[in-house]
Amino acid sequence: MKLAIYPGSFDPIHNGHLDVIERATRLWGRVLVAVAYNEAKDGFFTSDERVELIREATSHLDTVDVVSFHGLLVDFVRERKGDVVLRGLRAVSDFEYEFQMALMNRSLDESLETVFLMPSQENIYLSSRIVKEVARLGGQIEDFVPTVVRKALREKLG
Repeated sequence: MKLAIYPGSFDPIHNGHLDVIERATRLWGRVLVAVAYNEAKDGFFTSDERVELIREATSHLDTVDVVSFHGLLVDFVRERKGDVVLRGLRAVSDFEYEFQMALMNRSLDESLETVFLMPSQENIYLSSRIVKEVARLGGQIEDFVPTVVRKALREKLG
C-alpha cells in the first residue's frame, strides 16, 4: 500500500477534508493526516485537540492515521516514507498558494510529488475559517462538520 500524507492545520476538520481523506484511501490505501504546528498562528483548537478530533472523525477508516508535526514538510515526509503529499483545492484562489508550496517542496526534495484533490461539489465552499465563523454566530453547522467537531465547537464557544 502506498502512503499519502495529507498535511494541514485542520482547525477544525470539516466535511471537505473528510471527503478528500476518504477518496485518498481509495487511491493510495494509507493516509497519514499530518496536523501542522504553525508558530505564526494561534489555533482555535490546540494541536492535540485537532489530532484527537480527526482521529474520532476518521475512526471508521482503518487505513488512516493522524499525527502532529513540527518543521519542514519535506523532512516529515522523508521520515515517514510517504509516497505523495496530498493537498485539497477548493477554488482557483487556493491554487496559487498551493502551487507555490508544491514547487518549494520540490525544490527542497526533487523526489517529492504533490497531488491535488478537489472536494466533492457539496463541500467545495467549506473552509475551517468559515465553519468557525458560522459557529461563533450561532449558525447551524451540522451539515459542514462531523458530530464530534460540532460538539467541540459548541463546548469551546460556550
